[in-house]
Amino acid sequence: MAPPTAPRTARAVARAELTRAILDSARTQLGEVGPAALSVRAVARDLDMASSAVYRYFPSRDALLTALIVEAYDDLGDAVDEAVAARRPSDHLGRWRALAHAVRDWAVAHPHQYALTYGSPVPGYAAPADTVAPGTRVSGALVQLMSDLQAAGIEPAAPSRRVSRAGRAAIGPVLAHTSAPLSPELAVRGMQAWATLFGHVSLELFGHMHNGVLDYDVHFAQVVDQVAADLGLRR
Repeated sequence: MAPPTAPRTARAVARAELTRAILDSARTQLGEVGPAALSVRAVARDLDMASSAVYRYFPSRDALLTALIVEAYDDLGDAVDEAVAARRPSDHLGRWRALAHAVRDWAVAHPHQYALTYGSPVPGYAAPADTVAPGTRVSGALVQLMSDLQAAGIEPAAPSRRVSRAGRAAIGPVLAHTSAPLSPELAVRGMQAWATLFGHVSLELFGHMHNGVLDYDVHFAQVVDQVAADLGLRR
C-alpha cells in the first residue's frame, strides 16, 4: 500500500488557488485580445494584484503563455485519450473516429485555446521544450493507431507511393516515435490523416468554410469516414 500523502499546507493551497486564478484571467484575455496582446499587467489589474506579485508566479509574459499552451495541449490530449480509451483496441475504425471527433469537439468548445496552440505563431514567442511532450499527445495517439494498423495487417485502400531515402529522412522523428517500426509509407498516410483532421478543424473555426459548408457536423463526419476508407478501415 502506498504511504499516505501529506496534507498540503494552507500556503500551498493558497498558491495553487492564486496560480489557477492567474491562468483563468489570462485565458479570458486570450478571447478578448488574442495571445499576442496578452499582458501580465492586465492580469494583475483583473485580480487586483500588483504586477510584481504575478511575476512571482510567472516570471515573464512568455512563461505565462507557455503555461497556457501546455494546459491547452494537455486538456486536448486528455479529451482524445478518454475518447479513444472508450473503444476496444481492435476497433481501429472506432478509435480513429473517436480521436477525430474528440479533436473537433474540443476545438469548438475551446476556440481561443485552439487558436493559441494551432493558429498563427505569437510574434516574438519561442515555445520552449516544455511544450513538446504535451503538444505531441494527439499526434502520438494517431501514430500509435497507424502502428496498430500495420501490426494487424490492414492495408490502405489504394497502393502507397514508395517513400524515397530522402523522404524517409524527412520524417525521421515520426518514424522514431513508435515502439515498433512503422513503414515510411504508412507514416506518410498517417501524416496525411493528421493534416486533413487539423486542416478541416482550422478551416471551420477560422471561418474559411463559411457559406461553403452548410452543416459542419455532417461534412466533418463525411471527411473522417473518407480518411478511414483511404486507410483501409471498414466496419
